[in-house]
Amino acid sequence: ALQNASYAAVEPNEKILPNTAQLKTDDALLCPDDTASIDAKIDLALEIEARLASKPKVKNVPYNGVQDGLGERQLFSTAGLSALSRSRSTACFAYALLEEGENNAMEGLGQVSREFSELQASRLVDSVYQNALDMLAGKEIASGRYDVMFDAEMLPSLFQVFAMMFSGKSAKDGVNPMRDKIGSMIADPRLTLRDNPLATTGFGYALFDDEGTPTQNLNLIEEGQLTSLVHNSMTGSHFGLQSTGHGTRGPRSTLGVGLHQLELVGGDAEQTELTAGRTVLITDLTGMHSGANPISGEFSFGASGFLCEDGERLQAVRGITVAGNFYDMLSRIDLIGAEQHWNWERSALMPSIRFSDVSISG
Repeated sequence: ALQNASYAAVEPNEKILPNTAQLKTDDALLCPDDTASIDAKIDLALEIEARLASKPKVKNVPYNGVQDGLGERQLFSTAGLSALSRSRSTACFAYALLEEGENNAMEGLGQVSREFSELQASRLVDSVYQNALDMLAGKEIASGRYDVMFDAEMLPSLFQVFAMMFSGKSAKDGVNPMRDKIGSMIADPRLTLRDNPLATTGFGYALFDDEGTPTQNLNLIEEGQLTSLVHNSMTGSHFGLQSTGHGTRGPRSTLGVGLHQLELVGGDAEQTELTAGRTVLITDLTGMHSGANPISGEFSFGASGFLCEDGERLQAVRGITVAGNFYDMLSRIDLIGAEQHWNWERSALMPSIRFSDVSISG
């Protein structure tokens, strides 16, 4: 480590912070005792596999499992910092491959909780099977411009692909397209997006960042206006600002920045209003990194989902391409749903958004 450090470029704004905080997470909330036996976890994994494998048209269950984890993070500094974070997670997941004639479809999903007893095998099996069954009959739709919604898994993934727009490090390096737009309107005025690391119901919870800086709930976009980027101590110092508690680093990585858990504030549209008329619901995107340019905002992804009419699924859709400019889409929002939903990994909490005039090619 010392030898590697001797070759590193000197960064005048990077230094050990005069941080004397004494921080510790609440074990009762984040790290309950694990009372489930190994046998119980093995039995659950086998049960999920057997239930899926017994259903009609299931060719096989290529992936499934139960996993648990206990994470502990401790930070100390010569300035007096002492920070301790402990968390527990238990999860189950499954994928099912269905086949009918020449058609096949594979879908997967998972669940996560802090308590093994809260995992619901039946719900997981039913969701995975139904999603794959629906996709068996999937086909292309006519090319055109559609009102589009992304489901609870894909909407956070879309924001994550373009998360560089909030990076103070990318702004310091001159590659963040939003670096000069603090205080400017960049989205529909109904859109408020924050990083909410202190929500204990999420698995992106963080009491402090990798520099030991206490975290905070931070509005990134407030009523359409870009209000903040995320900073570590180095990028904050570069811009004459304080760290926002978003420093990241590891044993073999330099100091960076990263988001904790995004929350998009709910709007006022009820489900019937959100789904009125004809829409395309996107449930899967492929090529999300190779098909995206975070600097320009342009993207082109393979997609599948459903063509819907007044909330009813008319047909499953496969083999389509959805394309556009993400930064432009933020201003082409038709409706924002009132109800928020966690993605299955519980790393992002967002309502449904109906985007207008999105290009789809079949």
